[in-house]
Amino acid sequence: MNVATEPVLAVQGLTTGFDTARGRLVAVNDLSFSLARGETLAIVGESGCGKSVAALSIMRLLETPPALILGGTIRFAGRDLAQADEATMSGLRGAKLSMIFQEPMTALNPSMKVGLQIAEPLMRHRGLTREAALARAVEMLDLVRIPEAARRAEDYPHRMSGGMRQRVMIAMALACEPDLLIADEPTTALDVTIQAQVLEILRALQARMGAAVILITHDLGVVAEVADRVVVMYAGHKVEEADVASLFARPRHPYTHGLMRSVPRVNAPGRASGGRVRLPEIAGIVPALDQRPPGCPFVPRCPLASARCAEMPPLAEHSPGHWAACWHSDAVGQAAGAGHA
Repeated sequence: MNVATEPVLAVQGLTTGFDTARGRLVAVNDLSFSLARGETLAIVGESGCGKSVAALSIMRLLETPPALILGGTIRFAGRDLAQADEATMSGLRGAKLSMIFQEPMTALNPSMKVGLQIAEPLMRHRGLTREAALARAVEMLDLVRIPEAARRAEDYPHRMSGGMRQRVMIAMALACEPDLLIADEPTTALDVTIQAQVLEILRALQARMGAAVILITHDLGVVAEVADRVVVMYAGHKVEEADVASLFARPRHPYTHGLMRSVPRVNAPGRASGGRVRLPEIAGIVPALDQRPPGCPFVPRCPLASARCAEMPPLAEHSPGHWAACWHSDAVGQAAGAGHA
């Protein structure tokens, strides 16, 4: 493979489970994708679909036991992270791969000033002195657009708003200019104005540093705005993958189509006349790990389900780079295309 096109991250067949009192339960099943330098891949799906477990598997942050990587490879920086020991992972985390967690208030140390929290990975991985690392921490706070960065570096997390704490997390994650950044619901619980600012900061810093980004989200508006490609997960499986334009123009899996239809639209039929429009919904919920049906896991909620769906459909390429795992993908594509016409 040409070095210029070699992926930063290549996940192949990742399967992660948990040993529980109910037996071994699989949360991520045979997940594969790759990510190039400077590219943003969004992983979408409802809560319980395996998005965060996949991310924590890549970072090797799941507690073992009960968590186990049951199969697959995670190729990064010439290594298979699925087989790496903790010493290797400790050297990579924060330096070459970083993660922004959903809730910054629980991810940040409440007893440590934010400037020192940003400086720590710089001292550990870059060998900077405390003074130099703190100076760089102030620079990072300035880059994420926190006013009076030098003064705010002396604050504790509780003295900052949710939006500012999230910016601190971004500054900490990118301080060592990692090759891979995983952002797990980075705009959850933020109002739309702050959300837009956080996304713009992430985009600007990614362009500046060239990092590959995995964005985990349930917000398709965010996906449309910032992602290059999308992986749709349901009940631990990848059910669809495509570039953003193709996915939004013609989804090929009924789950993806359902997610698209549930997004509020200002131009929905009936809205122009001032009428009330009921938002389409996907009936039911994601099945628990020990209650997943045989075959396609979406069957209990799928309007197109048939007897054939008792057999798990293969992930098939329907157009260049557009993959879906559904026996009825052609019908889904036609319905979606008609809806966009």
